[in-house]
Amino acid sequence: MKPLVTKRNNFYPYLLLFVQPVFMASNIIVARGGVEYVPPVSLAFWRWLTVFIILMPFFFEEIFKKKKQFKFEAPKLFFLGLTGCGICGAFPFIAGMSTTMANMGIIYTSSPIFIIFLSVIFFKDKINFSRIIGLILCLSGVLIIICKGDLSYLIYFKITSGDLWMLGAAIGWAIYSIFLINWKSNFSLMARFTLIAFFGAISLFPFYIIEETFFFNTEFNNNFLFWVLFAAISPGIIAFTLYTRVQKYLGASLAGFTLYIFSIYSAIYGILLFEESLLTFHYYGAALVFIGVYLARKAVKSRKVVK
Repeated sequence: MKPLVTKRNNFYPYLLLFVQPVFMASNIIVARGGVEYVPPVSLAFWRWLTVFIILMPFFFEEIFKKKKQFKFEAPKLFFLGLTGCGICGAFPFIAGMSTTMANMGIIYTSSPIFIIFLSVIFFKDKINFSRIIGLILCLSGVLIIICKGDLSYLIYFKITSGDLWMLGAAIGWAIYSIFLINWKSNFSLMARFTLIAFFGAISLFPFYIIEETFFFNTEFNNNFLFWVLFAAISPGIIAFTLYTRVQKYLGASLAGFTLYIFSIYSAIYGILLFEESLLTFHYYGAALVFIGVYLARKAVKSRKVVK
């Protein structure tokens, strides 16, 4: 599927490229604060079930009218729910229990690399030199921020079980991204997202039962309600909807660059909410990220424009 950048909507998609991570990065707030009150799989399950409950009344009529299409698309929708909501929903929360935020950031920013390679392998997506340079600059900028300007940190980088969960999340997001844009659907964007959330909750349900039975018990109180609603709306409905639109206009490879901008916003959230400081390396890292996105943007603009 080709990106839909046109002369008329040239600015709008790139604005979304910077706006979407504002909401996506709020998932860091959930990972750092929410899991203290709600077990990770429980939080992921109730989050996506809540998304489905919120959206279903608005799109029930469309989904009901397209019952035949639903039966045909159900396996694909389940796969998207499993990867986008199940794996990418629960794995980061589980990872946060046994690894550091720095490790999570380094590993999750590998997702755009997986997106590019999988897009080339499965869908013959083209990648040029400008986008490769942009990718390298973005990754370098993120590493500078995460390592606090001291790259020797990478020498002492230790792998934990949480790191493996985060690697799974990065791969899951890459798989979700490329199949989301390349699998055509008869449903509107939001009706499709409603069904993806539904199947995401279904994919999480068995693991939610296991967690409740053998590991943690969920306390249904005000903290539970707050974190589930926050996770469902900000990094859930808003972030996923905007990401789908970014993909529609710019393609899966360039949309993956939102994860690098996501890292910048995560640092800002850390400053605002967790009393972290804004230092010189933050500026250098952010500059490299934005230059990298600009080069990737030029790569897309140089391609044939859809009229």
